[in-house]
Amino acid sequence: MTERERGDWARWIDGHLDGIRSSGRWRRYRDLDARGPMGSLVDEQRGVVTFASNDYLGLTAHPAVIAAAHEALDRWGAGSGGSRLITGSRPVHTELEGELAAWKQTDRAVLFPTGFAANLGVIATLAGPGVRVVSDSLNHASIIDGTRLSRAEVVIAPHADVAALERLVAAHSGPTLVVADTVFSMDGDVLDVAAVVEVCRRHGALLVLDEAHAVLGPEPTSNDLDGVEVVRVGTLSKTLGSLGGFAACSDRVADLLVNAARSSIFTTALSPADAAAALAATRIVGAAQGDELRARLRRHVDRLAPGHPSPIVPVVLGEEERAVAAAAALLEAGLFVPAIRPPTVAPGTSRLRVTFSAAHTDDQVSRLVGALAGLGVDLPGTPS
Repeated sequence: MTERERGDWARWIDGHLDGIRSSGRWRRYRDLDARGPMGSLVDEQRGVVTFASNDYLGLTAHPAVIAAAHEALDRWGAGSGGSRLITGSRPVHTELEGELAAWKQTDRAVLFPTGFAANLGVIATLAGPGVRVVSDSLNHASIIDGTRLSRAEVVIAPHADVAALERLVAAHSGPTLVVADTVFSMDGDVLDVAAVVEVCRRHGALLVLDEAHAVLGPEPTSNDLDGVEVVRVGTLSKTLGSLGGFAACSDRVADLLVNAARSSIFTTALSPADAAAALAATRIVGAAQGDELRARLRRHVDRLAPGHPSPIVPVVLGEEERAVAAAAALLEAGLFVPAIRPPTVAPGTSRLRVTFSAAHTDDQVSRLVGALAGLGVDLPGTPS
């Protein structure tokens, strides 16, 4: 009988914590007093420029986004007061869903409280016993947890291997769901969306795309996705600078999610302020200003990693100790860049994970590039 079975929970929890400490992977929250890339780490009383945020276009501090949130607070209050199916649905939720559907060129969109909840709800609702789920090996934790909740047969496709993906899809005679990030969160590489769509088209598979990090693409059109049932999962943070998630999809899938997605039904609806902020941000993203912000973000990425397809740029250093030491040296220089270690990434691939924002200044990016060069690390896109 295990300690948990005997009810000795304190001993089991303490043992688990001791294991984390002894592995050298103990973590804690660090308060960052910031608005935009510049801020202060509270405990360390240290001013920093952050290259660790997912506020890719800098919209968290955009005046129009903040004003929209204030107006929603004044009109509807701080919370929605219930789930969408009871008392929590406000006009701003419906308006935002319409804008998101137009952006993604789908019939409808359905809101969720977070992007994590969106993946849980979509996958667990659409998959189940008798369904095969084929999932890329580097998919996000929310996708992994969604597949586990679904009780479907789950098979893992080698990362970015379209031929292996097709073999796994073709080997199943029943319904198949393919799910993948379009930008992978640790390496910042992108899915070959066209090739995966073609696999799903040939075999009648349903496709779920997690587009959380796809601020610089890929951005397939409805024509690119024609002939395939596709659900485009996104987040209201990251590109849009707010909080929440959504699934852009066909009418039939939207109806199913509204009626069966537990991570939407059994939770309080997204706050009106978050929805209003995301609505304002969506309109900025679709206008000329959005093009300007993406172009600025693209230039920042190219300063460190020319041609890299996303704002997530890994500087792979190998051993954990080297990554931790490099992050500490950057922090001493006033640059907050996290070290990413196992189990988040594979052993021997510990790295600095640099993320860029359009809100960064050219001088801040120059500081980062210079500091990395001063550490003697091999920069992405340069000969080693």
